[in-house]
Amino acid sequence: MLSLGCFTYFGFHSWSGAYGLNSAEALEIRRVDLTEQLASLTERRQHLERQVLLLSDGAVEADMLDERARFLLNVAREDEVVYFN
Repeated sequence: MLSLGCFTYFGFHSWSGAYGLNSAEALEIRRVDLTEQLASLTERRQHLERQVLLLSDGAVEADMLDERARFLLNVAREDEVVYFN
């Protein structure tokens, strides 16, 4: 009788538990979504690392430094034309 109860308990949870056979599809969908999110974040990190590389190691590109400074300070020279997005 006890073995039947244990078998029923574990059988039920292996079929419909949080990590059971029914939830395998939901876990796979979540895995795919998280993989896509990881790829997006990896690409963003690589882009930021390239920008930091341009600004660091004593090799600051003058154009990039000038562009960032003007953007952050919100300034322009009198002879420049400014286009707003």
